[in-house]
Amino acid sequence: MAKLNNESILSVVENDLCTGCGTCVAICPNRAIEMKRDSKKYIFLPIIAKEKCRNCGNCLRVCPGHEVDFRELNMSIFGKHPSNGFLDLLLGIHSKSYVGYSSDYNTRYSSASGGLITQLLLFAMEEGIIDGALVTGMKKEQPLEANPFIARTPKELTESARSKYCPVPANVALEEILREEGRYAVVGLPCHIHGLRKAEQSYKKLRDRIVFRLGIFCSHTDSLLETEYLLYRLRVRIEDVAKIDYRGKGWPGMLSISLKSGDSIDVPFHDWIKVHAYCLFSPTRCLLCCDHCAELADISFADAWLPEFLSDNIGTSIAVARSAIGDEILHRAESKGKIELRAIEDFKVAESQKMMRFKKNSIAVRFLLYRALRKKLPTYNTELLKPSFVDWPRSAIIFFNRYVAGKRSLWGNLESFANLQNPLERMYKKALRFSS
Repeated sequence: MAKLNNESILSVVENDLCTGCGTCVAICPNRAIEMKRDSKKYIFLPIIAKEKCRNCGNCLRVCPGHEVDFRELNMSIFGKHPSNGFLDLLLGIHSKSYVGYSSDYNTRYSSASGGLITQLLLFAMEEGIIDGALVTGMKKEQPLEANPFIARTPKELTESARSKYCPVPANVALEEILREEGRYAVVGLPCHIHGLRKAEQSYKKLRDRIVFRLGIFCSHTDSLLETEYLLYRLRVRIEDVAKIDYRGKGWPGMLSISLKSGDSIDVPFHDWIKVHAYCLFSPTRCLLCCDHCAELADISFADAWLPEFLSDNIGTSIAVARSAIGDEILHRAESKGKIELRAIEDFKVAESQKMMRFKKNSIAVRFLLYRALRKKLPTYNTELLKPSFVDWPRSAIIFFNRYVAGKRSLWGNLESFANLQNPLERMYKKALRFSS
């Protein structure tokens, strides 16, 4: 039996630095790693079969949990570093920013915010640009758990649309891309794109088969406990759930729960999203991430939370193009009438994403808090923004939030607890306006 050492991702898991991205599973040559649901943290973590592990170090090399060298990756991918300008540090390297949406009403209405990602994938598949796309659906037999897979038909792409507010080990599906010839697109959160880019450095086959990478803006993901809490609040038993969609049915959308009885429950977005916004069920590693807007993707996407779109009940996306292929796929789809697109100023992107400012500004604070607890930290090799005075109490209370939300005995008062933070939120947003 092989003896595990610090050349495996075991140390990453033990130090609570695993992002749960699943990259290690896909690249392990001995199939010694499997993502398993952790019964205490309610996330998916890699488990190593000791008898299969050969200490090759591949898993640690591609793991974004302990290290993401942004300077090296930016040079390798884009051939330059971000400038020292405020917006470049916020957004990362990019060529142009847009707002837009799918020209198909049904695609736009049933997506999280405008349907740009789904429509671009459909267009790329129709045009023969890609043979498949790494996307995420939900498991039919376990409807609260995400199901990353390679979609190879328009139907599979459409069914995988919409955001998933739960742990997603998306990169486990890279194993199929490595195994099956073809051209692919990949859709993922920042951590998935980090793991993918690191894996591409070591595996030319992977690099050659992926045509483009679509990133999703992300303040943090949520543990499986959040969905359990939402069901608790609605007095719905987990075993009675047949299907769950966190977004869709217009914008900003509905949390839609289909029951095995045939009944369904729709909860307006703003009636439940505070649970997410206050990081009540955020995994530890998410709070140590410095990348809100998927800086290493070819195109990054977000909701258009701007005053001029707040009355839009169908959905509009923000798209930040970063690479030549990113620009090309956007404009080819626009020229064929598949999407509507309009350029916007970069400051509008920053204005639409308040959490992006917090993530960049407060990472230094959260690092200090973790150092005080003698916890291991990830390394990034990138320039970070300096925290403002409100980032200190806001960061501290997020850690407290997670402690409270982790106690099921306190769930009856959790919403009241979250509402106590409204004054702090107003103060933080006011401080952002002054610092713009």
